[in-house]
Amino acid sequence: MERLPGPAFLIGTEWRESPVRQSVLNPYTGHSIAEICQAQASDIEDAIQLSVSAFPAIAKLPSHMRAKALSGIAQQLTARQHEFAKVMSLESGKPITDAGREVLRAIQTFTVASEEAKRLPGDTIPMDSSPGMDHHMGILRRVPIGPVLGITPFNFPLNLVAHKIAPCLAVGNPFLLKPAPQTPLTALLLGEIICELGLPPGTLSVLPCENALAETMVRDPRIQALSFTGSAAVGWSLKGKAGKKRVALELGGNAAVIVEPDANLPLAAQRCAAGGFSYSGQTCISVQRLYVHHDIYNQFVELLLDQVRAISCGDPLNESTVVGPLINQQAAIRVETWIQEAIAQGADCLLGGSRQDSIVAPTVLANVRPTMNVSCEEVFGPVITITRYQDFAEALHGVNDSPYGLQAGVFTQNINRIFQAYRELEVGAVLANEIPTWRADHMPYGGVKDSGLGREGVQYAMQELTEPKLLVLHLPPFGT
Repeated sequence: MERLPGPAFLIGTEWRESPVRQSVLNPYTGHSIAEICQAQASDIEDAIQLSVSAFPAIAKLPSHMRAKALSGIAQQLTARQHEFAKVMSLESGKPITDAGREVLRAIQTFTVASEEAKRLPGDTIPMDSSPGMDHHMGILRRVPIGPVLGITPFNFPLNLVAHKIAPCLAVGNPFLLKPAPQTPLTALLLGEIICELGLPPGTLSVLPCENALAETMVRDPRIQALSFTGSAAVGWSLKGKAGKKRVALELGGNAAVIVEPDANLPLAAQRCAAGGFSYSGQTCISVQRLYVHHDIYNQFVELLLDQVRAISCGDPLNESTVVGPLINQQAAIRVETWIQEAIAQGADCLLGGSRQDSIVAPTVLANVRPTMNVSCEEVFGPVITITRYQDFAEALHGVNDSPYGLQAGVFTQNINRIFQAYRELEVGAVLANEIPTWRADHMPYGGVKDSGLGREGVQYAMQELTEPKLLVLHLPPFGT
């Protein structure tokens, strides 16, 4: 068995324990795999003070040193891929193959950050474009803003942490991390790597703690930005408590896909099955709502069901497993309840619908109504709904009839339909002939409406975590 981190948490370069401990449970077995000390109020205060005092030194690090540190993280992750994947699978229930892919994505995220750290853009401002300013010029640079707080969810315990830490290190901001209580081990393991880089003490603190103490950090004016990934209800609540600090929110969704008559139906069915059921649908861009044209509805449904029937469920440490446990039995019971509610309200269960402990069978529902929880809310489980439509405008309206707007997919060969979807869909990104679950780690990623505020993707997060600072030079006239 892999060595598991703990019980200590990290404040700068100090590993500290407290008398309050919390068990980390394996979602598949329900057994405790580790105990982690919980940071207390005095620990939180020490971490904030340290990050504030460390900020000048971190901000002054030359870009080549920040780039080298980020590259070093990527190299260590590469050398320890199996270890990280195993720990991630044990604490989150993520299938081991998915966990391995997440490690590779985190390596890519830190690699991109190491490159972007060397090319943080600036500008020169031609002041002489305005009369009376003939002898002035401006130089614009982006500068770090100070300590940043990141609060991360359980479903991507490495790469979503990477998406918060990497841009902060790239620009020179200290970072305080509050990992999800279900999955602190991966974050602490990453903290071990960063702690050994020789960066100024206070560059990173990893602080498992109660939500109430996390809220004290959200409210603290010494922290200059909050980056939160999680549920919409919690995210918008924290924004209201954040005061004057910058806030980036990556929240939930009920991602939709439109399948047109001219689509490559086998491809669409294969991709939608993958997008709806990988990691048991516990992804904010998991395929949840399918809108299928009536001319190809029956054909597409059969293709989709064939794909879903082939999905393997069970032990996440088995490399053939696609659908493992939900994060806990309470989450599985909620998903099962929503499925049964939909059936009681007239939905047809074409496949699945059952639960065993924390595993919900891959489920496909038809004849759903927009007001059912499985349609209008974020299921965050292995459930896909299918709705037939008559014309493209009807499908676009169905996708937009949601409080969320993260990403959406459109399968069609009609370029005009693709651009119509791009113009009219109220989402952060439209993917043509691809599922909304697709994400590249360097692209701008985020949503509209209840799905969030701001954008991730290293380059775009770096813009959010810096501010422009202008120098105006009064120059003597030429020739004097």
